[in-house]
Order: sequence, then structure tokens, then C-alpha cells
Amino acid sequence: MKLLIAFSNLIIILFCMSCQNKEHQKTEENLFVVTNPLKKDTIINQEYVCQIKSIQHIEIMTLERGYVQAVLVDEGQFVKKGELLFQIMPLIYQAETRKTQAEVSFAEIEYLNTKNLADSNIVSQTELALAKAKLDKAKAELSLAQVHLNFTEIRAPFDGIIGRFNDVRLGSLVEEGELLTTLSDNSKMWVYFNVPESEYLNYTYNATLNTLPKVSLQMANKKIFENLGIIETIEADFNNENGNIAFRATFENPSGILRHGETGNILMPINLKNAILVPQKATFEILDKKYVFVVSKDNIAESKQITISHEMPHLYAVIDGINENDKILIEGLRKVKNKQKINFDFIPIHKIASELTQLHAE
Repeated sequence: MKLLIAFSNLIIILFCMSCQNKEHQKTEENLFVVTNPLKKDTIINQEYVCQIKSIQHIEIMTLERGYVQAVLVDEGQFVKKGELLFQIMPLIYQAETRKTQAEVSFAEIEYLNTKNLADSNIVSQTELALAKAKLDKAKAELSLAQVHLNFTEIRAPFDGIIGRFNDVRLGSLVEEGELLTTLSDNSKMWVYFNVPESEYLNYTYNATLNTLPKVSLQMANKKIFENLGIIETIEADFNNENGNIAFRATFENPSGILRHGETGNILMPINLKNAILVPQKATFEILDKKYVFVVSKDNIAESKQITISHEMPHLYAVIDGINENDKILIEGLRKVKNKQKINFDFIPIHKIASELTQLHAE
């Protein structure tokens, strides 16, 4: 009998302990975390998709018809200004040049003889003028023949990198004006990006090209290019179809890592004065509008719509809806109903999450 009573008492004790544990767990589950928005000056980067172009990028074409006699460079090779790239077979133009040289020599002899006769008053000055004109014509034809001969030598007009060959092979027949390859000067790069009208006005309202900030280039692999770029030009007209205007930034490219035709993102730094910053995870969305739960002095969580001006990693900059003195719910948003009374722990925003590194910038 005593054993039965002792066993019953043990069951009652265990049951009470279980109830206490469940009540404790329930209390912990209903304890929410609240923080405050942060008001501070900060810098964010506005991103724009960009196109990267060589400061000089041209097509190398033939100026004369003929067979390719020599290919003296390779694709991707760096060449110096004046370096011979291609040789078009010059035989016809060499023959033409020799012919006109002979005609010049004949015309010179004829002119000198006529001049001697004119000096002796044997022939008139008109005949001397005709001989002089014939000599000038022969010299002009020689100059033209030499130009055509020079056209068979295709040389680099500036230092640069040879592009892909356009079916150019030794012995192939090329026509006048046929594309051979391209040449790119990559010592500097022009980076173009489109800016919406409202942002263009924000940048330029109280600024000039000289006072616009330097920009960074995020390459396709998400790494930041080693040099900063300078915005040098803004196009004259807006695109009527999309309402954008093109900016052009110039980047020094001494390592040659940037090539013509690459893409990336321009990062334009923007100074935000007295910005109200909230963690993105403290917000929720209803019908494309952002909200937060603001906790009142009576511990009532009430949803409030906010207006976001800028987005950055893990953070929003808010321009309307809350201020730095509000307390906002940062965890358990899905467990709270509007105007529900809650229990919470308040943790300053600097301490809530290590990933909010943006708060410690500068």
C-alpha cells in the first residue's frame, strides 16, 4: 500500500514539472526581439548596368583588291603604331609605279629640252608651259601609283590589340573594302551606363562633371576593378523610349584586364544625410508595399507602412513611416497579428546581427 502511494506521488510530481516546463517554453516562444531604427549619415552605391568599350576600336579593312601575300600578326597580339600587319600582293601596283616613274623621267627630259629652246627663243613660252604641265601630270600619276602601292601594306594606325581574323588566310583573295580584323586600344576604357531622368537631376542639380564622384566598376565575376573611373561626358539627349540618358566614365586600364565588349555594373556612391536605416528582415510586404511592426509604450505591435528610398545589403533607407525613436519588431513577424500585445527584449540595432556591416562603414 505504501509503495502504491509513493508511486502515485512520483507521478504527480513529474506531471507538475512537465506543466511547468511547458509553461516556461510557451513564455519563451512568446518573447519577441525588438530594436530601433538607426539615424546616421551613410554612403550607398547605386548600381547601373554598363557596357565597356575601348577608347579606340576600329575595323581594319583592305583598300585594294588582291591576294594576301603575308599575315604578319596573330589574333590577340599587341602591336605598335606603324607595324606591318598584312601584305596584299603588290605586283600590279609595283608595275604601275615603275611605269609612271618612267613617264616622269621622259617628261622631265622633254621639259628640260623645251626650256633650253624657249630660253633661246626657238620655241614659244606656250610650248614650255605645255611641257611643264605634262611633267606635273606625270608626277601626279606617280604619286597616285605610289599611294595604291602603299595600300597593299596594311599597318597599325595606333598601338593596340589585334582582334579576330575575318577568314583572312595566306593566299586568300580579298576585295577592296573587305574586313580583315579589328584593332583595340585598351590603355583606357570608356564605360557607358544609362541613368533615369530623376536620378540624373539628383546628380547634376547642384553639381558639374568636375564635381561628380568617382565611380567603381563591378566586373562580371562580381569583383571590383582596381581603378576608379571618372565621369567625363553625359549625352546631349534623353532616350524617349526609356527616359534614360547615357553617362560615360573613363577607367585607366594599365593591366589590360578590361577588354572591348565586356559588361559589368557601375557603382555610383551616394551620400545619405541623416538616413533612417532598418534591417530588411524587420519588414514585410503586402500588395507591393513595405510594412514594419512598431511597438508602442503599451507593448502593442501595430503595422505601419514605410517608404523606402534606397536598398543596400541587408538594409533599407526609409524616408517616411517611422523615425529613430520607434521600436520595431525584428524577429517573429509571422507570429504577430496587428495590434497584438507582446512581450519583448529590446536589443540596440548595433548588436542584433553581425551581417549588418553597412552600419559600421566609414
